[in-house]
Amino acid sequence: MPELPEVETIRTTLSEHVSDSKIEKVKLIWASAVCGWEDQSFEDLVTGRRIQTIDRRGKYLLIRLDSDLTLIAHMRMTGRLNYFAEKQEPAKHTHVVLSLDHGEVHFSDVRKFGRIQAIPTPLCFSGSSLCKLGPEPLEAEFTPGILKERFGKKKLSIKAALLDQHVLAGMGNIYVDESLFQAGISPERGVDTLSEEEISKLHRAIQNVLQAGIDAQGTSFRDYRDANGEKGFFEQALQVYGRGGKPCTVCGQTLERVRLAGRTTVYCSSCQK
Repeated sequence: MPELPEVETIRTTLSEHVSDSKIEKVKLIWASAVCGWEDQSFEDLVTGRRIQTIDRRGKYLLIRLDSDLTLIAHMRMTGRLNYFAEKQEPAKHTHVVLSLDHGEVHFSDVRKFGRIQAIPTPLCFSGSSLCKLGPEPLEAEFTPGILKERFGKKKLSIKAALLDQHVLAGMGNIYVDESLFQAGISPERGVDTLSEEEISKLHRAIQNVLQAGIDAQGTSFRDYRDANGEKGFFEQALQVYGRGGKPCTVCGQTLERVRLAGRTTVYCSSCQK
């Protein structure tokens, strides 16, 4: 599933091509991939509007159109938004084609979990799932104190807490495992056992790992591609994720692989206390 660095990379690469473009036609190949607003269809709402900017909130893309309309796109597990400079025959799993005054945007999704929702811009953060998201981990306002506050008195493993989008927006299995390794904290620890020093280390690790992921244009193990169809290369820097059973890059001990919060989790029992 695309996480914050992957979605941010899609945002920047797509923005380069479509800012100030007019949507001239909408082709729905699988209609359930989109949602209109109230009694207005997605096609009627979107056709003829101009793309102004593209923002991001957690793992969601916010494509801002003129006349106060926003498209909220969530990639889920296997969704992609790709730009093509010229008309392109839709691939097998393409569900939506936005024909622009120059080029096309194709939304594809092998597993059909992703969605694009049209919603009035003033209602973005009150009439959608965005209203429940936790803070953005790369914003200046996100401090160790805020992280501690978001954990509260939850009786959860730190792995489960960081995967919860209500606690912190944008984190997923890859970047949670990597952040915990960098912070030296076992994913099995309860959030209520963390000291203030450990929370500060974790806060710093989260920001460092996410920024490194963005700089590397994301992680492409399977489905993720940016808007140009290019892979990211952060997998070259991964310390624990996907490396269960291999030696730790720091101490050489065999990395543990366990199941936490319903997700495969890899960590070093020597480096992470």
